[in-house]
Amino acid sequence: MTSRPSRATTTLAAAAALGIMPATTASAAQDAERHQPRIVTDWACAWNGTDSQALGALFTADGTYTDLGVGVTFHGRQEIAGWKARADSLIDNVHVTVRAAHRDGERITVEAVYAGHLKGAPKPFAVPMTTLLDLDDRGRITSDQDHYSLATVLTQSGLPADWTPPTH
Repeated sequence: MTSRPSRATTTLAAAAALGIMPATTASAAQDAERHQPRIVTDWACAWNGTDSQALGALFTADGTYTDLGVGVTFHGRQEIAGWKARADSLIDNVHVTVRAAHRDGERITVEAVYAGHLKGAPKPFAVPMTTLLDLDDRGRITSDQDHYSLATVLTQSGLPADWTPPTH
């Protein structure tokens, strides 16, 4: 039985073929994906997919998701799924590309690139992000902390430093 490449692997290979990303970088990212913990692959797929419930389903019932870039925390699967839905409504092609993942007991540190195109912004963004995932004894996420620079997201997007997303 052959396995299908993930969306991330396919995207990376296509980017390398188009000259957007050097083939060595794409190859390194593909190698990282093959050797990362399953929960990291599931987490990245949930962010890169369109089903907001998929992200929430990776968490324990009382799990927390903290986005330190914008300073918000969400509690429980429904709030976390709602955060993903809000991100999808504000950012076209929101996605993460995992560069490396390091496990120490029940904590995983994920090095990634967080990217997309804020709706209404002149340009897309792609910024480094570090995520800390704490797991329970069954491998579900109890805590997610995303660390990235909102200032860099706004600068790359061509938006002013005081930009705030529209309210829905």
